[in-house]
Amino acid sequence: MASCCTRWCSVYFVLSVTLAVTAISMAGHFISGNSDQEAIMFAHQISANASNALRRAGFDVMADLFQRSPPFFLPPQNSTLFAIKDSALRTLPPSLLRKILQFHTSTSMASMEDLLKKLQGSCIPTLFRHNNLAITRIDPKERLVEINHVLISSPDIYVGNQFATHGVLAPFSSVDFQDVHKGWDFVHSSPCHSISGQYSTSSESKNTVSWNRIVQLLSSNGYASFSIGLHSVLDRIRADSTSFDSVTILAPPDLALLGSPSSWLVKAVRLHILPKRLTYRELTSIPAGTLLKTMFDEYLEIEGAPDFMSMLVINGVEVVAPDISISDQFVIHGISDALKMDELINTR
Repeated sequence: MASCCTRWCSVYFVLSVTLAVTAISMAGHFISGNSDQEAIMFAHQISANASNALRRAGFDVMADLFQRSPPFFLPPQNSTLFAIKDSALRTLPPSLLRKILQFHTSTSMASMEDLLKKLQGSCIPTLFRHNNLAITRIDPKERLVEINHVLISSPDIYVGNQFATHGVLAPFSSVDFQDVHKGWDFVHSSPCHSISGQYSTSSESKNTVSWNRIVQLLSSNGYASFSIGLHSVLDRIRADSTSFDSVTILAPPDLALLGSPSSWLVKAVRLHILPKRLTYRELTSIPAGTLLKTMFDEYLEIEGAPDFMSMLVINGVEVVAPDISISDQFVIHGISDALKMDELINTR
């Protein structure tokens, strides 16, 4: 049943994209009206070879967009596409999808090896209004690269003579659904250095909490819904977390407000974050009735572990997966359900 739903969700998404592209105007493909043999061969390379590689890597929606006839989006020669994970791509408005893909396409080809040789803080020009992305982290030993604080989770999905594609967990810029009617003006070039130098304006460098690492760990441990929700409001969370250097994440299996306006979603996410690192052992040592402050400026109550339950209960919700991930900066606990947000509901 789940696989059936997934298949139909993909079909619905692609149909939505088809309607959107009809409504947009037939703005031609990125290969200019050039009909020479080289351009034809390149188009075939993308629609066949690259799309098959994307599908094998689990990026089915992006593969479907390439295999449409004509393709919904065709990158230019000598370019790099950063393909967004299906679960994140489906949450984006189809009417903006072409612009989103432009913003995720670099104007030069780069394999993972090429990216690892770049300087942290260097610019990556994109197809969208010449806006830049920034390489915000490079770890040659671990072979990790982050762009705009988003990890390249699937490097070298496809590397050809004139085109490469890598997979990323989430979009490089969040989309506020309340601002969609304003167009794409809220996407601006990331602070970066075009020649050399270290990246100095990154909010992550000023804040010791590794938020992007938290997003990655949530996704890889089965909490994709909360991971996507957190990432979509990450700029606001970073801005609000400069006064502390560690956090506790209470991750629900599903975030009901995913897809809601960011003003609601950010409140829901904040309610599940404590501005202090507390392992499960530390939580269980706290007396029942103690109140824990959240980033939402609300308090959660430690209810202890009732005799008929084996796990700790906080605000009526059981901690079912304690200490999923622990570092000096954060700890992640899985909880049985999303925390109730009575005040949030009343403010809609």
